[in-house]
Amino acid sequence: MDGVIFEKLKILSDSAKYDVSCATSGVDRTNVGRIGNACAAGICHSWTADGRCVSLLKVLFTNKCVYDCKYCVNRRSADVSRASFEPQELAALTMEFYRRNYIEGLFLSSAVEVSPDETAERIYRCLNMLREEYQFAGYIHAKIIPGVSPEIIHRIGMVADRLSVNIELPSQESLSRLAPQKKSGGIFRPMRQIEQTLAEQKTLKGAGNMGHFAHLGANIAAGDGSLTEMTSSQNPIAVKETGRKYAERFAPGGQSTQMIIGASPENDRQIIKTSESLYTTFKLKRVYFSAYIAISEAPELPARFTPPQLKREHRLYQADWLLRFYGFRADEILDERHPFLDTDLDPKIGWALRNIELFPIEVNKASLEELLRIPGVGTVSAMRIIRQRRISAVKYDDLKKMGVVLKRARFFFTCMGRYYGGKEPDPVYIKGIMLDAEGIRDNLTDKKSWQQISIFDNHLVENKAANNELSI
Repeated sequence: MDGVIFEKLKILSDSAKYDVSCATSGVDRTNVGRIGNACAAGICHSWTADGRCVSLLKVLFTNKCVYDCKYCVNRRSADVSRASFEPQELAALTMEFYRRNYIEGLFLSSAVEVSPDETAERIYRCLNMLREEYQFAGYIHAKIIPGVSPEIIHRIGMVADRLSVNIELPSQESLSRLAPQKKSGGIFRPMRQIEQTLAEQKTLKGAGNMGHFAHLGANIAAGDGSLTEMTSSQNPIAVKETGRKYAERFAPGGQSTQMIIGASPENDRQIIKTSESLYTTFKLKRVYFSAYIAISEAPELPARFTPPQLKREHRLYQADWLLRFYGFRADEILDERHPFLDTDLDPKIGWALRNIELFPIEVNKASLEELLRIPGVGTVSAMRIIRQRRISAVKYDDLKKMGVVLKRARFFFTCMGRYYGGKEPDPVYIKGIMLDAEGIRDNLTDKKSWQQISIFDNHLVENKAANNELSI
């Protein structure tokens, strides 16, 4: 590898580590005589359904940025090494890594060099070169820069498998304070265009007219983000795409976004409600959360070297799962009295403890929606319970075989009329058991804090204190 290219790769791959995506591709396209395969591919250290660990080349196209977002390591005023790929350099590099079996695809983001359109046009040339000249059929995830022209978004969408537009911060107030050069309209317009294009594509596919999709242009006369059918003489982009050797669907893996957690003061309820709104409005595949790493110095940001809120990030992902697969609403997961998730407990357990009056639920009579509300019961195990009930009653010993996590679930259900939680559901008692099970409370006083005090424990406490094992 050329020394200059290697140095660019070193700088730009390091700059890309704050972009988050761990999704499988969501694409069902298989190889038809070309190079690579996007089917079921994902990002490094993600596992596919068949157990494969797959990887992407995760890199920025450039980190030379005209923006000065206060939270960003690549902001204009930051003292960092700068580099920028040429389209042919990155395309050749991607193929070189692929042929060595290092990667299965490309995750490409970018700072804004010169202007959004200038940068996005160069990104498109790179991706188009991969598809057309190198005949690469592997997975490509492309980040769309806010403010890019609709025509360029459409062209990138026709060569990428998944698109994403980073919302960055959970509220307009925080965006204005920390990234004043970015406007919410510049973020939401591309999201709307991608959502509407995908919806129209789905309609055309349902009508059996996907072959006609190549003739749909990206000129958005009405400004609403939808595709407008045009003749070749009206739209030069359509002329170029009609004769493509690589005629694929527009972003078949859908779109996603990312929010930075901890750089701004929003609580978890605001973040979850923002996620819910994004799913509803733009039909996103995923909202990713990235715990802010305090590497920048600014009065509006947490102090430098403040530890990233990784446990909070983890709980937000679990809450996001409840939104997408378990039928929860944001206002159910958290309310005004409980604006933050408990970092020590799964959000589903937290919800159940706050609504203990709804439990226990009889597993042989509960609806699918009710079963999914039981901590320790997942979507697969809930369906197995439903199917088994059609044949015969579900027994307690059957539940573990069905995938139910009994150490959590047993406090919230009855099976054939019998309760297995030890005593009547009590939130304090159950929370104590859960914390013990998670290994969170590892000293004697914590483990006994939820129980009635016993005089027989005093000598144990004194012994621990004598050995300096108790923390105050």
